Amino acid sequence: MDIRRAKVDDLSGMQHANLSNLPENYVMKYYLYHALTWPSLSFVGVDGRGRVVGYVLGKMEDDGKEGGERTGHITSLSVMRTYRRLGLAERLMRQAQRAMVEGYDATAVSLHVRKSNRAALGLYRDGLKFAVQGVETKYYQDGEDAYAMKMDLDKLKSAPFTIDENQLAARTMGLTLVEEPALTA
Repeated sequence: MDIRRAKVDDLSGMQHANLSNLPENYVMKYYLYHALTWPSLSFVGVDGRGRVVGYVLGKMEDDGKEGGERTGHITSLSVMRTYRRLGLAERLMRQAQRAMVEGYDATAVSLHVRKSNRAALGLYRDGLKFAVQGVETKYYQDGEDAYAMKMDLDKLKSAPFTIDENQLAARTMGLTLVEEPALTA
């Protein structure tokens, strides 16, 4: 299984993963908008046949703060049930975070998570070290509250991005990362 930057050809697979796993669903033009506006911030996990089995949809916030904090946002993260507990969600999140720092000089990343989603909350809070910033009442269409979470990305700017191949292989059961060539201005 590989992790790579999402392409327009992946959008239907991303939507399928979303519809299969999450109660918040998006129309195709929303995925296309992300792909065209922030092409370097979304990643997919694909199986040996090239099928999308997980994705992260990222963007940059338009907060209008001149010289202020540059905040990325995770719009959606989904992994097909049979591919869960393999480290795929964490790897997708880390790739998106790294891309936000390298491509947009992001200093933080935010997201929302359902209060009832214990697995996701564990990943974000315990695994990735996001902090709860507050509760947004009735954030979701069905009326459920969301935790607003945020993570500081400054430590990624000062630390080299390295991967311990042996540790990664042991934790992800052979999941590999496909390196993409650097974008030049």
